[in-house]
Amino acid sequence: MTIAQINGTGVRLRAFRADDADALAAGFDDPLSQRFLPQMPKPFTVTHAERYIAERVVSTFAEGGALYAIADPETDELLGGIGFDKVVPARRQAEVGYWVGPWARRRGVATAALRALSTHALSHGLERLELLTHWDNPVSQRVALGAGYLREGVRRGAEPGRAGGREDLIVFTRLATDSGDPLPRLLPDLPGGELTDGVVRLRPLGPGDTSFFAELLGQPDVIATSVPPVAPTPQRVQERCLRAEAHWLNGNRADLVIEDVATGLPTGDIGLYYDDPHTQQAMIGYSMLPAYRGKGFPTRAAQLLALWVFAETDVARLVAGAMPDNAGSQRVLEKAGFHKEAFLRSRLPGPDGTRSDDVQFVLLAEDLLAEGPRLDG
Repeated sequence: MTIAQINGTGVRLRAFRADDADALAAGFDDPLSQRFLPQMPKPFTVTHAERYIAERVVSTFAEGGALYAIADPETDELLGGIGFDKVVPARRQAEVGYWVGPWARRRGVATAALRALSTHALSHGLERLELLTHWDNPVSQRVALGAGYLREGVRRGAEPGRAGGREDLIVFTRLATDSGDPLPRLLPDLPGGELTDGVVRLRPLGPGDTSFFAELLGQPDVIATSVPPVAPTPQRVQERCLRAEAHWLNGNRADLVIEDVATGLPTGDIGLYYDDPHTQQAMIGYSMLPAYRGKGFPTRAAQLLALWVFAETDVARLVAGAMPDNAGSQRVLEKAGFHKEAFLRSRLPGPDGTRSDDVQFVLLAEDLLAEGPRLDG
């Protein structure tokens, strides 16, 4: 079997060799690889690697797919693997996958390899490539976006989990007619990973925030102002934390933790919901733990977030809502520069089948620049 060598930027895709077995075993036995490749044996030994090279690689090519070693073009060191299978000839499509050993991560290896393989495959008979990632694998999602793959949707229960049950997978696709250029994002990363004014710090919500987030969302008044006003289950809280970065990468929401700079402790949350990019309107919402209320933290957080939104995204209108009897939340918005715009009758679902009114506030970029911060009082 002769395998065409594919050259990419800083990587070379070549055939697997028998002497790759040790590195292949180390790569597949890595905890991250085990998490996101649940079909692989655990532990993954050198014997498994030898069988993979002798049998799996050969059978994949025989079935119309391909499995390549990702190698350093200078040293020929094995860095990872990439390939495609599940080929549907009638549709000219296949599913692509990749892995990178822990010794080669954070060097752009996966993105370079994916670009090279995709360009090759889509110019040699295939017209559509699918790439599936777990919700809690934002690194792989960044690779997909960087290689010109468009997020297309979510495939429910697409993969059996290692511990039982089934897991949803996010679907990215690239067509032969796509340029392959990195896709622009509606919500970019925060500069330096955070926003701060020296008093409060905003950072992305993540998997390590489950306990704090459960405490925050379990506050009775936070539940009462949630939509719908129902306490989230522990599973739902964990899901919010695990999937937060995936939502950010998709551009539909950015969930942030409000921290007290003086103590480093989480005090509340603030979220940006970009559900209407066609009209360039987004919404913010926030909540605070009782011990940190009355300190001006949500006002500072709203201003920090608004400054970033108007400077780094195409959002033109930032809206927020508060219940008519929630004077504290309305004062936060007014101090942050928002203007009361409308009274919306029965806009939100309330408890026990009732409906609640909503007072809507709006902030434009020119409002924020003209008025500046209003943190006094």
